[in-house]
This record gives sequence, structure tokens and C-alpha cells, in this order.
Amino acid sequence: MRIVSLLPSATEIVCALGARDELVGRSHECDFPADVTALPVITSARVGPLPTSGAIDRAVRGVLEDALAIYQIDEAKLRDARPDVVVTQDLCDVCAVSLDDVRAAVARLARRDVAIVNLHPTRLADIWRDIERVGDGVGRADVARRVVRDLEARIDAIGRRAARAARAARAKRPSVLSIEWIEPVMIGGMWMPELVALAGGEALVTRPGDHAPTLSREALAAMDPDVVLIKPCGFDLPRTLDELPALERTLPWASWRCVAEGRVYVADGNAFFNRPGPRIVESLEILAACVHPAAFGDLEAKHGASVVRIGPDLRAPA
Repeated sequence: MRIVSLLPSATEIVCALGARDELVGRSHECDFPADVTALPVITSARVGPLPTSGAIDRAVRGVLEDALAIYQIDEAKLRDARPDVVVTQDLCDVCAVSLDDVRAAVARLARRDVAIVNLHPTRLADIWRDIERVGDGVGRADVARRVVRDLEARIDAIGRRAARAARAARAKRPSVLSIEWIEPVMIGGMWMPELVALAGGEALVTRPGDHAPTLSREALAAMDPDVVLIKPCGFDLPRTLDELPALERTLPWASWRCVAEGRVYVADGNAFFNRPGPRIVESLEILAACVHPAAFGDLEAKHGASVVRIGPDLRAPA
């Protein structure tokens, strides 16, 4: 079996199923497990590195207005990889190469035996189904079912702990605003409201399965979240920390009570939260430690390198 994965979450799924040695190509964004970076890179982005989230947003919108795809496939490298299976998605053309482009590129290989496994996760249950779909596609269906059972068991255990913490607090569940992009401000949708509920919180703005909406500063000022989690899609923690000065401009920073109380967190949105794969469980662990820090000190320590609390002065602890 020769597998090409065109999105990071799919690469993580393939590796979780024990098929790392069968990977023969990856997207330019696949970076976990670390050794996959040695694989041939099959895709590239038309939007290059830019200094701010605002600049990235403007560049992406410009590409889309020109009716161009944000990502492109190196068909010569795809041909050299000689894949039996190509794993891709049709959820978001801003996140990965489009399904139509994948189908066209595979068709030009002039081989009828290349299978395309297409993923479309919008909720947690979809993530589990996608893991099983990949397992079916790469001949590891039994392994996939075991992996899903293990992930669900871990999710359930955290959910039970969070529910106990919420009951012990004898107060309403903390309201949680998850921020998916900084400029403009986009609110986490899809599986994020489910993660918030499992972590013992109450998600603001979105419901499970919703696409991420964009909110104005005025709309944000009308709410008063108990907890804010900032985890921009595609940004690791240092990259997000570089952009902290923008928060005073895009958020009602001075008026939110959670800012004064130190309940604003910045997390690695590249490795966690925005990758619908096995590490979605670690994402829930991080979130639970933010929503109920007193009850999840162990998880706060476990993920200390991936999330930091931001003070009113827009600084992370030294």
C-alpha cells in the first residue's frame, strides 16, 4: 500500500493506524509525527508567508476573488509517488487542496486503481467516522475501530471529570468564547462547541457543526465571556504570541471582565483544535484545563508548552 496524505489531520490518522511506513507523500503542512517531514511534499500554497493574520486574510480573499485555488498539486511528484490511496478533504478550500483538484490530478495519472479517501468532519462523530474511513481505505479497518474506541474512552473520561468539576463549583457553567482567527475575529465552530461542552463550559456564538462566523468588535463588545481561548488555525503558539498587540484593536480588550481576571488563554492552534484527528483529545485536555483549572492541574502541567495565560497587559508570563 502506497499512501499520499494531502492534509495534516489525515497524516496523523494514517500514522495512528500504524501505517506510517506506507506514506509516500504529504502536503506542505503535514508536520506530525516529526519524521513525516522527510516525505516528498506534493502540495504548495499560492499565499506565501505573511507577517499578520490580517495580511493573510487579505491575501487569501484576493486569491479567491481571482477564482484561483489557494493550494496547488505538484503532479510530477504525485506521479513519482505512485500512490494506491490519496487521502484528502472537501470541508474547506482555505485549509487544504480542493477535492476537485485532487480528482483532476489523480485522473491525469491515467491509472484506474488509485483510490481517493475523502474526509468531511464537522462534528466529533465525523472525526471518528473519518478515522474508520481511512482505516477502510488503507486496509486497517480493525485497527481504526480500536483507535476510535480508545479516543472515545479518553474523551468520555475527561467529560466526566469536567461535569464533576462543574457540579462542585455550584455555579453556572463558564461561558467560553473560542477564537479561530485574530484579524478579522472568527469564532470557532464545527466540533469546538462540543469540546467546550465536554470541558464543562458553555460555548458562545456557535453550535456544533456551524462554520466559523466573523464578528465585529461591536458584536464582541456585547458579550462578556468567562473564558476566552485564542487558537488561530494554522498558527503555532509563538506565531500567535507575536500577534498579541492586535488584540487591543480587534477585541474589546479593556472592557472584558475575563481579561482583568486572567481568564484569556492562547493555545497552539496548528497542532491542536483545528486538526480533526487523534490529537483532538489533547485539544479537549487543554480546553478543560482552561475552563476548570483547579480541577485539571495535571492537564495544565501536561500541556504547559502549548497554552499560556495572557494578562491584561497583553503579555504572556516570562
